[in-house]
Amino acid sequence: MNYKKIIFLLGMVFLTVGIVNAEDFKYVGAAKCKMCHNKAEKGEQYNKWASSKHAKAMESLKGADATNPKCLKCHSTAAGANQALVATITVAEGVSCESCHGAGSAYKVATVMKDKTLAMSKGMIMPDEKVCKKCHNEESPNYKGFNYKEYVAKIAHDDPTTK
Repeated sequence: MNYKKIIFLLGMVFLTVGIVNAEDFKYVGAAKCKMCHNKAEKGEQYNKWASSKHAKAMESLKGADATNPKCLKCHSTAAGANQALVATITVAEGVSCESCHGAGSAYKVATVMKDKTLAMSKGMIMPDEKVCKKCHNEESPNYKGFNYKEYVAKIAHDDPTTK
């Protein structure tokens, strides 16, 4: 094989790898997360979410607000996402895991989740205050301020096996 072919093939590999980005990751819904994140020994993250205000965010919308895109973008992960990226998540799910942790189609596999760097390269987000403030901000008609440190403690759902 000559050098021109090798350089061409390497270029194609790098081009292909470069094309994969966050736009390629699909929203799969909390049921996919539940499979691994519902065990007591791992922290029961799914149950903590299911009993939270985030999971019930759609229930808090009444009347016209329940169909208002300005409200839905924060009350439902599926409604707020690019619809081309919605796979198996539903609007009724409310604010799901993927609102904070990113579309999970590529990182939901256990072998990927065991490697944080790999998971993050496949779309997983470690949420910070900026992520929360996409919704918890002055645009909300019910905004009463947002103390990140206080509120993140209320929704903490760490995996005790990773400490």
